[in-house]
Amino acid sequence: MYTRLLKKFPSNKSFFLFGARGTGKTTWVKNTFPNAIYIDLLYSETYTRLVANPSRLSDFIKQDFKDWIIIDEIQMVPELLNEVHRLIEVEKYKFILTGSSARKLRKSGQNLLGGRALTYFMYPLTAIELGERLSLKNYLEFGGLPSVFYEEDMKKYISDYVKTYLQQEIIQEGITRNIGSFSRFLEAASFSQGSVLNISEVGRESSVGRKVVEIYFNILEDLLVGLRLPFFSKKAKRRLINHSKFYFFDVGIYRAIRPNGVFDKPEEIGGIALESLFFQNLLAINDYLQLGYKLYYYRTKSGVEVDFIAYNDNKLHAFEIKSKRNISSNDIRNLKIFRKDYPSAICHVIYGGSVMQYIDGIDIIPFKEALLTLDKILL
Repeated sequence: MYTRLLKKFPSNKSFFLFGARGTGKTTWVKNTFPNAIYIDLLYSETYTRLVANPSRLSDFIKQDFKDWIIIDEIQMVPELLNEVHRLIEVEKYKFILTGSSARKLRKSGQNLLGGRALTYFMYPLTAIELGERLSLKNYLEFGGLPSVFYEEDMKKYISDYVKTYLQQEIIQEGITRNIGSFSRFLEAASFSQGSVLNISEVGRESSVGRKVVEIYFNILEDLLVGLRLPFFSKKAKRRLINHSKFYFFDVGIYRAIRPNGVFDKPEEIGGIALESLFFQNLLAINDYLQLGYKLYYYRTKSGVEVDFIAYNDNKLHAFEIKSKRNISSNDIRNLKIFRKDYPSAICHVIYGGSVMQYIDGIDIIPFKEALLTLDKILL
């Protein structure tokens, strides 16, 4: 069992907990709220009763109950939100509503309770949550889904997740019946991991129309298995690339989807994996600790690029991720250029070596150490 970093949640207000399937939402709510009433919409009998008549929700709640009520996978019956809304207003009940997609909730016209519930997210395990059990080799290859660490065959678990869950979820959402085109799209999208997103190119690679590709990327974001990282343009002094980057939510899922060809260079895939793993930790730590950073990347028309920018009202961090074991002056060039335009930036190189260094005012931090201390770096 892993202790999760999600600890800041309301004591007397309902909330949503979203996250891709397999990130540990159900385990967390059951362990954190052991006295709650638990309603599982993946259980067919419960689903059938409530989808037929959402007002039956009251039948699952004891009279004068004062503790939490958990509804797992709320997107399965979006109409329940009207009843939840009523019970919050009339009975003053407290709900925890978990979900792996907000697509159906928005599509059905639900307003996510109109501000009567806060929203939180669950992510794959961070290095800090893994702690002493962190194996960087396994973490880079198989990602951070909690269940993968209990599997004898980690590779098969991740492969099955992609083949069954992702495709089944697409079918269940009623988004597309053409699994062939969606599978081709997933493979093509994996080559965009950590890259500036070119919708037309992904369409050509997957033999899918540009409009459909855009819809597919939106689906990945709605299902919380992919996200786009915007470009940083605050008070820009240079001409910038103005397209987002794309990342799958977990490095293990990315590596399972991406086909390995004879022309692939291991260091290329490994470099993207390092970058992806750092980003998923950065995203989770920022959210769990409510640090308020907005995350970006930076790239000029002339090719100056910084992998990640974390910006809030008080601080500006810039991160470059390097898989190499030795850092040269050329490796910090882009950060120095960025710092000329943004003198307050705290600059870091996260690299594959083992020695902490400080060069020209830039922190050079070993990759594993950076992951395990990312909360302190950002504070």
